[in-house]
Amino acid sequence: MNPPPAPPELLIRPLGEAALCCAVAGPIALEHQQRIWQLAAALEKTDGVLGLVPGMNNLTLTFDPLHTDPQALAQAALTLWNKPPRRQALGRLVKIPVRYDGPDLGDVATHCGLSPDEVVRRHAAAEYVVYFIGFQPGFAYLGGLDGSLHTPRRDQPRTSVPAGSVGIGGAQTGIYPLATPGGWQLIGRTALPLFDPLADPPTLLAPGDRVRFVPEATP
Repeated sequence: MNPPPAPPELLIRPLGEAALCCAVAGPIALEHQQRIWQLAAALEKTDGVLGLVPGMNNLTLTFDPLHTDPQALAQAALTLWNKPPRRQALGRLVKIPVRYDGPDLGDVATHCGLSPDEVVRRHAAAEYVVYFIGFQPGFAYLGGLDGSLHTPRRDQPRTSVPAGSVGIGGAQTGIYPLATPGGWQLIGRTALPLFDPLADPPTLLAPGDRVRFVPEATP
């Protein structure tokens, strides 16, 4: 039996005096994110860790600098990282209804050399995975976008993007939970709330969840 492949190199650097950033170089990949999730789960049980914030190919951990040795904490993270990964099932499937009538749908179609209808078909045909939550409460960065739909962000970001807007930014797609400035290419919108501060949990999606977009008829 062949030994399991070596994990990608984990680079750890300080962020000020009370935080460490553990990062993986290389492309965005689900297997990297799964290792990040597993590292975060393991570090929750490590003495001295106060907070954990998973990002894209990285994990930031905070600690009390008066009672914690950052070098020992970094070594603990490396030890956990180098352990063989366990099999990890993906999370629940969340279906999100979308009206594909975004203002940038035509621009995305032109960039990709496709018709708008084909952009919609390919975007809705994929099953996505939530890599992490960031940028604003409930904003899920989704992996799994068809390579033919990769489109650069807008040269000039909008000063206000409506809540529920579905967009493409480079190799990813996502949904704006709240009205905010943003530079992603907007191809549609959903009425499904992504963030409710009074709910438990307040965010609809969590890392590891699967997402399918369901096209709705436009009026």
